[in-house]
Amino acid sequence: MFKKNKKRRSGFLFNFGIGEEKTFFIENLAILINSGVGILSALEVMRSEFKTERMKTVVGELIEDVNDGLPLYKALGNANILSQSYLSLIKIGEKSGRLSENLSIIATEQQKNRILKSKIKSALTYPALVITVTLFVGIGVAWFVLPKLALVFSQLRLKLPLITKIFIGIGEFLASYGAIVVPLFILLFIVAIYIFFLSPKTKYLGQTFLLRLPGTKKLIRELEIARFGFVLGTLLKAGLSVVDSLDSLIESTNYPLHQKFYIHLRDSFEEGNSFQKSFSSYHGSSHFIPTSIQQIIFVGEQSGNLSGSLIKISEIFEARAEITVKNLSVIIEPVLLVIVWLGVLSVALAVIIPLYGVLDGIH
Repeated sequence: MFKKNKKRRSGFLFNFGIGEEKTFFIENLAILINSGVGILSALEVMRSEFKTERMKTVVGELIEDVNDGLPLYKALGNANILSQSYLSLIKIGEKSGRLSENLSIIATEQQKNRILKSKIKSALTYPALVITVTLFVGIGVAWFVLPKLALVFSQLRLKLPLITKIFIGIGEFLASYGAIVVPLFILLFIVAIYIFFLSPKTKYLGQTFLLRLPGTKKLIRELEIARFGFVLGTLLKAGLSVVDSLDSLIESTNYPLHQKFYIHLRDSFEEGNSFQKSFSSYHGSSHFIPTSIQQIIFVGEQSGNLSGSLIKISEIFEARAEITVKNLSVIIEPVLLVIVWLGVLSVALAVIIPLYGVLDGIH
């Protein structure tokens, strides 16, 4: 019997920071099982190959669970290293004898997700770096340079323009309180990032903000439609019911607004309704699934090829998301250059205009 009360070290917090190894875990497991290696032997091989002690601990607990008679999907669920949709595929694979095929599907999808995430990170790294450097340089100039300029200008008794007064005021404020204000600002920024994007209870606020930005709104929508098509398509193709597939979809999405929509679809199907009626009974369903895509789903449902239609939708929107990421980086870079240029120009004008006054006084 499985020991339910044993103390586990793996879990969400323990698994934080081993994302790369988690990503390759299923790929390696799929390869080994496809090669004819048993589950326990495959897990033993991978435990010896992982570099981090935390990942070795996770795999070690997987081995203990499987040895205790727990199915692989339940053991992986305890380890908290896969989404619910992937666990559903593994569960179906174990029951139907198609574990290796379903693991390969998961590995392929993970690889595509990893490539797309890498492209998104590449697109955002440059803007983030520019903004960070600009902020640090701006704070440094305001903190150390502007107070000295203020002293020079006061000694010359110059009539200062408004822009210079503003910058000098900021500089004098930082000179007096910078040691307190700057660390406090950094701390508040970190807390705000946690509240708006990381905290399970409040991250919907940040997600709502991102869903209103033109560029990110489009990208998130395309990624969610791709997730919708992949999860439902693969689970339906594997033999899971629509209601159970929607349950997995609800668990796998990170956006509360989308979860609410998927919950409506599941509840509607439990009442015996079709996709067409389920979509039409939800106000604003076209914001989540465009009307044209809904029509494709209706046709697939009526023709008996719903899983194939959903998988095709997933492929289409994965390709669209890649294009959106490329376009996003192209748009962000010139906007950043303009912002940096305006900042440099403002500081330059604040310094140069009073100097011109000095030169005019000399002549």
